[in-house]
Amino acid sequence: MIHFMRLRWLYFLLSALVIVPGFISLVMFGLKPSVDFTGGTELQIALGKPALAEEVKNAFGEKLAIDELSFLPNGDVSVRAKPIDNAAKDEALGELRKTFPDAKESKFETLGPTLGKELLVKTLIAMLLSAGGITLYVAYRFSELKYGVCAVLAMFHDTFVLFGVFSLLGHFMGVEVDVLFVTAVLTILSFSVHDTIVVYDRIRELRHAQRGMRYEDLVDLAVTETLSRSMNNSMTIIFMLFVLWLFGGSSMQWFVFALLIGTVTGTYSSTFAAAPLLVVWDEMAKKRRKV
Repeated sequence: MIHFMRLRWLYFLLSALVIVPGFISLVMFGLKPSVDFTGGTELQIALGKPALAEEVKNAFGEKLAIDELSFLPNGDVSVRAKPIDNAAKDEALGELRKTFPDAKESKFETLGPTLGKELLVKTLIAMLLSAGGITLYVAYRFSELKYGVCAVLAMFHDTFVLFGVFSLLGHFMGVEVDVLFVTAVLTILSFSVHDTIVVYDRIRELRHAQRGMRYEDLVDLAVTETLSRSMNNSMTIIFMLFVLWLFGGSSMQWFVFALLIGTVTGTYSSTFAAAPLLVVWDEMAKKRRKV
């Protein structure tokens, strides 16, 4: 048996070192929302030759009311503008091709601001319902509230890491969060709890088999017995996602990257956040009983 829980405050410190920079970025810069949330038109174009932002804006003339223009890592130019239909988009591209004859449309999306706001509200509601449902279900299955609360705290640990990473990426690299990012977040929530349940279930089994053992030692033994399984299971997913991130194409690159970050943090938190939180909860409960 390895005494993992003796270093629980070190695990919390490592988590803080990862979460705090991302949290500061979230407060200062937030996330960079895509057109899915803000509403409007997003047009991605391969120009066929190098250009400056002002040249592209001037080439569109009055055919497109541009709100934001940026260059992507693959060389395409990404344009955000007021909502337009296909006919107006074709006119704008026709105007652009007078200056850039080889310009080709790579992506075109239009979404009204009302639908974008509605999608954001539904996303937040889905996350809150997921957290509440998981807390109640895990607490019921393990007959103690602390299991549900600690599982959800570990889940939010993974969520904050992911949000912080994408806030930093959005500020420094222009990476946007869209509907696929929401899908990745909800997927990560379920994966995080799934891995945590494996550890918690082993703790419950050991409590019946080792009735005289200290709770901290029970958690150590449970983590020791489940760690290799969790690592082996997660590494197969991580290898697959890493390859998909490298060769999957730009349309799903950041979706896969979000899943990759979530898988790594979910594997870490199930052992080094969810389990230590149980030990801390148990210690605090004992102190309250002594008072």
